[in-house]
Amino acid sequence: MGMIVEQDKEFLKEKFGEELQEPVKILAFTESAETTDLPGFECEFSEEVSELIDELASLSDKISVEHHVYRSDDELVKKLGVDKLPALVLTSGESSGIRYFGVPGGYEFGSLIEDIVDLSRETTDLSQESKEVIRALDRDIHIQVFMTPMCPHCPSAVRIAHQMAIENPRHVVSDAVEVSEFPHLVSRYGIEFVPTIVINDVVRFEGALPDELFAEQVTRALSIQDVEEKTS
Repeated sequence: MGMIVEQDKEFLKEKFGEELQEPVKILAFTESAETTDLPGFECEFSEEVSELIDELASLSDKISVEHHVYRSDDELVKKLGVDKLPALVLTSGESSGIRYFGVPGGYEFGSLIEDIVDLSRETTDLSQESKEVIRALDRDIHIQVFMTPMCPHCPSAVRIAHQMAIENPRHVVSDAVEVSEFPHLVSRYGIEFVPTIVINDVVRFEGALPDELFAEQVTRALSIQDVEEKTS
């Protein structure tokens, strides 16, 4: 039995056939060639992630998958900033800022599907105000959305963060991080509730904000960094 039930496969085939435009490639890092005791590299769910995305790719000729073995000195790993496993990086054209760390299951499976569609169509449903703010960014932004698959409020935060990466692929990288698979990050960031969003390690907030308020937090992170640079 596969990861995706037959009824859902038929629905997704039809959806992808109607909505996908440009090809989308999913880069999967699901195991390590290195022996390490570092947290985040245990990769307990490699098989599940690999099976899930292979099944997705079988539903459309516009979705392809590349499986990679993690090596810390690999140029692709360095370029994409893969620092924990399992990792999925969605790419299309020059865009590679949509990342999942952990199994995108439960409610987050829907986020993955909509991310693929948005990336293929090169469009988002962010408000015009938010689009203008994000497109105007000329410095790097790293958004981490800490979530769980069973949280009904997390997909909204994940989707907004990933749509920001689509709107500004040059400067925005957005991660959906499944907290139960990375307990060391729960400890590092003191995660008590989901979704918790961390931007450039200087701004943190909880809950699913409207995209306009989310965009304000992004610009706030840059303002805080400006102050820190001037006072350092």
